[in-house]
Amino acid sequence: MKLKLVVLTGAGISAESGLRTFRDMDGLWEGYDVYEVASQEGWNKNPQQVLDFYNARRHDVRKALPNAAHTGLAKLEEKYDVRIITQNIDDLHERGGSSNVLHLHGEITKTRSVRNEHQTYPYVADIHLGNLAADGGQLRPFIVWFGEEVPLIEKAVEEVMQADIFVIIGTSLAVYPAAGLLDVTRGNIPKYLIDKNISAITGFHQIKTIALPATLGVQQLIKELM
Repeated sequence: MKLKLVVLTGAGISAESGLRTFRDMDGLWEGYDVYEVASQEGWNKNPQQVLDFYNARRHDVRKALPNAAHTGLAKLEEKYDVRIITQNIDDLHERGGSSNVLHLHGEITKTRSVRNEHQTYPYVADIHLGNLAADGGQLRPFIVWFGEEVPLIEKAVEEVMQADIFVIIGTSLAVYPAAGLLDVTRGNIPKYLIDKNISAITGFHQIKTIALPATLGVQQLIKELM
């Protein structure tokens, strides 16, 4: 039986594919109050602006390609039962070859009705006001906004609790509840943190740090684990 390798990824892994992170100085939300495009209140106030914002994000994702970090994690499936838990809404892990990906904050390639948070539909074309789901509700991005529950967090906790190895890549662990996943790992398992800005991250103990961008860091991880 393969050891279970659970990987938590954040925006840093997608940044190397050209997808800007929300919290960079030139990030996607510059010029926006984040709550205008990522909250129910913002949706109620100006749904067209929200739709335009995520339509543009989807176009960016479609143009982006998986990088060596994405494909490297897929390679680890040769030896391990790899489970990806990602805070990212893009599909680069899937396109990079990973078999088991759990999206905590939703998926830009899907849409949902305002009436049903569980039923999703493929996001093939841009969403416009007046585009309705089968239940008659307006379609909106399948994204977890600020103030909304993270429905898959319990599944993520289960995966992390069962991990034989836990790896964190490209995240400052500033966003909860994902940031709390480290706390539920078994204390004696190997843990790795891959991030180019590790010096800015505090509170980690008994974790091997790899202070490199995701692409280079995953290459080093492969050398150690394969």
